[in-house]
This record gives sequence, C-alpha cells and structure tokens, in this order.
Amino acid sequence: MHSALWVSKTGLNAQDYNLTTISNNLANVSTTGFKKDRAVFEDLIYQIQRQPGALSSQDSRLPSGLQIGTGVKVAGTQKIHTTGSLQETSQPLDLAINGRGFFQIAMPDGTTAYTRDGTFHMDAEGQIVNAVGYLLEPNITIPDQTNTMTISRDGIVSVTQFGETDPQEIGQIDVVDFINPVGLQAMGGNLFLETASSGAPQIGVASEEGFGSIEQGFLENSNVKVVEELVQMITVQRAYEMNSKVVSSADQMLQYLAQNT
Repeated sequence: MHSALWVSKTGLNAQDYNLTTISNNLANVSTTGFKKDRAVFEDLIYQIQRQPGALSSQDSRLPSGLQIGTGVKVAGTQKIHTTGSLQETSQPLDLAINGRGFFQIAMPDGTTAYTRDGTFHMDAEGQIVNAVGYLLEPNITIPDQTNTMTISRDGIVSVTQFGETDPQEIGQIDVVDFINPVGLQAMGGNLFLETASSGAPQIGVASEEGFGSIEQGFLENSNVKVVEELVQMITVQRAYEMNSKVVSSADQMLQYLAQNT
C-alpha cells in the first residue's frame, strides 16, 4: 500500500472521531449540567530512516535526519468542566452549583454517582430524587404539610409547615469535588463515576473551602457554545476533505505508475 494512503486513512478516522465528539456536544446543547468534550490527538510512531545527530561524515552530523510519520490517532477525549451559565426557574427543587462541586446520587446498586444536574423532584415518600428517581445523597425527606422549603447557599434545607412561622432545619446537602474531575467516567444520565484517575471524592460544605455555592431556583445550562462548535465542525470538514484529496492524489499517482511500467 502507498504510504500516503495509509497516513490519510488515519487522518480520515481521526476526523471522524472528532466530528462525532462535536455532534455529541451539539446534541446536548440544552442538557442541564452537561460538560462538553474535545478529542485529543497524537501522531503515530515514526519510521527513522536516518537518525538525527548521526554522523554524515567523520567531522559532521545530520542536523535533522530522515523521519517519516505514519499518521495520527485519537489518544482520548477530555471533558471540559467549566461552569455553564445559570438559568432562573423559580422552582424550589431546582438547584445549581455556582463553582466547583457535584451533587451525590445514591445508585440502586449501592454505589454513589455524581452530577451537576440539579433538576430534583420529590417522590411519593417526600424524598428528594433526581429525574429518574435516584435518591439525593445524603437522603433528605420533606415532611408532610410543608408550606415552604428553603435551601441556603451552604446547603442547609429548612421547611416551614402550615400554621407555623418558625422554619425547621431538616438536613444539609453536601457537595463533592475531585482533584481531577476530568478523570471521572461519564455514564450517561448526567451522571459520573469515580475512577482511579479522578481521585477520591472530597466532601465539603457549599460556599466554603473552594466549593461552589448552591443556588436554589436555578439550573446550570450546558457549557457548549454553539458558535465555537460550528467553527470546529467547519475545520473538521476541511481537514476531512484534504485527507480525502490525498487519497485521490495517491490513487492517481499509482494509476500513472501502472500505466507507464
């Protein structure tokens, strides 16, 4: 196979992954708490035909040598954990973290997942759950006959019942942060799982020691910026076209060689 054909093939594969990443970002432009991805690339191993610095004569050395690249590959994808804009909803169970941190969600298998999606609801037992019914951790139950519920910026949950004027504190919502949130495993459903790369969860109080504050009646929008993604999409399209052009040119060169031998 012509070496240029193989190199351009790796370029086509890499841009296909890149476009898939961009399309996923655009598909989630309205997903609450979504964090956009970017594809990370690295060049493949080089064929060293003349070693840089090798002797070219008794008194001289090669300044650069002869190194032939073999293409590109996708080294990974990276989550960009910048904070999205906050949108006011005025719903008492809509929460947003303004700054660093995640909410904790108790999974059915006993593990803990983490999310930036603060779209919470109340189940039939008065417990605070996420959109699919998984419990907020630590578990908080809203008592019957609750008139108003207030969640402070540091996560203290207080309720006022009908016929009463003094609020009653019923619990506190903790926030969790990671040394390397990029290392979290995205599992869908706006949830992340701890990994060896993320480090252990660090539980703290909202608004203290670098943790973000909890904003009641707000939701965090996706951090996807449509214009930036469209510009990236155009760049990917041009790169794909150029790699396709290389395939076409290499094919024409091989045809010319075959016709003249």
